[in-house]
Amino acid sequence: MDWVEPCTDLGRLSLNQMTTDQWRLEDAVAGCAAAGISHIGLWRHKVRETGIETAARLVKEAGLSVSSLCRGGMFPAATEQAFRENLDDNRRAIDECVTLGTDVLVLVCGPAADRNIARARRQVVDAIEALVPYAQNRGVKLGIEPLHPMFAADRSAVSTLAQANDIIDEVGAPNVGVIIDVYHVWWDPHVYREIRRARGRIFGYHVNDWIVPLPHILNGRGMMGDGVIQLRRIRAAVEDAGYAGPIEVEIFNEDLWRRTGEEVLALIKDRFRTHV
Repeated sequence: MDWVEPCTDLGRLSLNQMTTDQWRLEDAVAGCAAAGISHIGLWRHKVRETGIETAARLVKEAGLSVSSLCRGGMFPAATEQAFRENLDDNRRAIDECVTLGTDVLVLVCGPAADRNIARARRQVVDAIEALVPYAQNRGVKLGIEPLHPMFAADRSAVSTLAQANDIIDEVGAPNVGVIIDVYHVWWDPHVYREIRRARGRIFGYHVNDWIVPLPHILNGRGMMGDGVIQLRRIRAAVEDAGYAGPIEVEIFNEDLWRRTGEEVLALIKDRFRTHV
């Protein structure tokens, strides 16, 4: 697949809040409305700053839809009590999804609490299984986001799309699927096979780029078109696997955070049309 047409449908564009971290939630909502961006991906710490009821009202009044809420997960724990507390926090996150009007909770699954990564991966599965009934009753889908292996020590023991698909198969619940972020999966030689395997279970798609050299593993993601990722090819594969929902632009980048939010949104729209 050497040539893929770009996605020119700005109706699918969603602003992930971390791309404009300099903005509070109310600023991001107003900015999206002014820029004609109809979706927004929210983060729990940003929502807490504003208050969840206020956040839900602002989003609704602006006519936006919430593409997802991040983050749930962070499941592994060194003690049973801590593990139960992590489950309780995820139940609160599920409730927050309902209040905010989104049916997708992004799971950043968490690292080992005690250096035992195999145990951490087992705890991830056990936690998702425990949460499935509660999420189903609330109408919320649990999207496992595999993170690049460089985050295995501090953010997620789930490092590949294959691992995420294996968990989905093991849990066997219709409201458990994947979130595909190109920053985390582009390098994987099996990514297209695993995207096909995830057919019907893709709950979200995030775009950005991988800059060379990478300036910072967390806050060095690039704007689309500034790096090496085959963005259009991956998008086409995700669409072929049945996903037609919002495409979140999620870029942790300190340079973007020093610009005005309005500048960032204008750049996002231009790059979305030409590179996504």
